[in-house]
Amino acid sequence: MSKTIVSLMNVEKWYGENHVVKNMNINIAEGEFLTLLGPSGCGKTTTLRMISGFELPSTGMIKVQGESVEKKEPYQRDVNTVFQNYALFSNMNVYDNVAYGLKVKKVPKAEIKERVTEMLKLVQLEGFGKRKITQMSGGQKQRVAIARALINRPKVLLLDEPLGALDLKLRKQMQIELKRLQKKLGITFVYVTHDQEEALTMSDRIAVINEGVLEQVDTPINIYQKPKTKFVAGFIGESNIMDAIVLQKESGKAVVGMEVGRGTVADADDKLAVNDPVAISVRPENMLFSKTPVEGFSLKGIVKEHIYVGNIVKMMITLNDGTEIRVNRFRSEDLAAVGTLLYLYWDLDKGVVIKEKSLVNTDSVRDIEGGNADDEDE
Repeated sequence: MSKTIVSLMNVEKWYGENHVVKNMNINIAEGEFLTLLGPSGCGKTTTLRMISGFELPSTGMIKVQGESVEKKEPYQRDVNTVFQNYALFSNMNVYDNVAYGLKVKKVPKAEIKERVTEMLKLVQLEGFGKRKITQMSGGQKQRVAIARALINRPKVLLLDEPLGALDLKLRKQMQIELKRLQKKLGITFVYVTHDQEEALTMSDRIAVINEGVLEQVDTPINIYQKPKTKFVAGFIGESNIMDAIVLQKESGKAVVGMEVGRGTVADADDKLAVNDPVAISVRPENMLFSKTPVEGFSLKGIVKEHIYVGNIVKMMITLNDGTEIRVNRFRSEDLAAVGTLLYLYWDLDKGVVIKEKSLVNTDSVRDIEGGNADDEDE
């Protein structure tokens, strides 16, 4: 396993009475592409700025290569930052922008020329050295900013939503280019974004942050398929999330009760107990349906509409309490007609169980135990 290059230990950040980052603990491996993901105002950029030295933690410790850096200035840390606005010098050409850090360090001119030429080739800007920054496109400016940051050969590159100003097509292209560049150089990237698809596309691991709290750090596939909190399940992609309590325990599985009916989930590790409050998350592509009742399930609803979204078709199903369930398929012929009564279910391993501390509407969920949800009146 790769050694840890950046550590955040019990890091907190307050602005007056505003608690922005709450007990943050993350270990970032050498050569890793780690993304800090969350909605606007969640504390991800503040976390990045504390690593870079542009902000100081209120409490806690940050280490880079095993050495505490809280008392070091940004230029004394072996990290460089690429900002969303690129922060390029508009009065300089591309060559001088990229060479700026080396000139400040008084690196010999011959070495500067060699390293700038190498870096411009790496970011696919050969022949652009004399071009004015004002003549560059958004994607080209982004490459210049990355080249300027990388030329100092930092151990860690911090990127604060660097693709945010680009149009969608160029943004997707640059996502792939950035990931390839990171793998080629082997430099640790710590990347900030609020774009879930971008995080899933580029990252080795994703740290999901919500209101200053680190909700989950995991691989993209685990973040998507095995969310540990209701926030992660709802923030990453689409999901049908239903509050429930455990009604019955069986061998390797459990029956859960929701306001809209019963369902069955896997419990291979035997971690659930009767009366546990839980949330059940089922991705739209994993939601199954039948025109006849399915054993272990009693959720039913009416197909209200089909929505065509590029390569998938969404079927919207309204349950008897008004809850809307989404079902995604690649072909419209795989869906049921509008107005059809359907019974919903899922493969046991596709119903992700998220333990909750408490459950709203517990009494109405408990009504199910008495059999109210099993009435099959059409």
